[in-house]
Amino acid sequence: MFNRSEKVAEAIHELVSGLIVKGMKDPRIGFITITGVKVTDDIRQATIYYTVMGDDEARASTAQGLASATGFLRREIGKQLRLKFAPELHFKYDRSIEYGNRIDQLLKEIETEKGSDD
Repeated sequence: MFNRSEKVAEAIHELVSGLIVKGMKDPRIGFITITGVKVTDDIRQATIYYTVMGDDEARASTAQGLASATGFLRREIGKQLRLKFAPELHFKYDRSIEYGNRIDQLLKEIETEKGSDD
């Protein structure tokens, strides 16, 4: 059974994803994907995990854009989800995709080395 914070996290995930695609015009925010949202049990804090296509410069500019849009996003979350308190938002870059790609690359290298040994 879901608890309330998990339901709010799902709703925030959908809402923020939609707002970034449709409602934000900040050129610093690149091609971004929201990978997950974790909300504390008291729904006062929300950590939004994201990934960005591009290099370190694109990642840094996207982080700046998200930081400046935090107030707008928080206000929209409070308004659209009708929460008594809109959670404080924290954006965190999700490195799990990079980590997975690195593991995949290492496994392919091992497979190539096995193929050349045979």
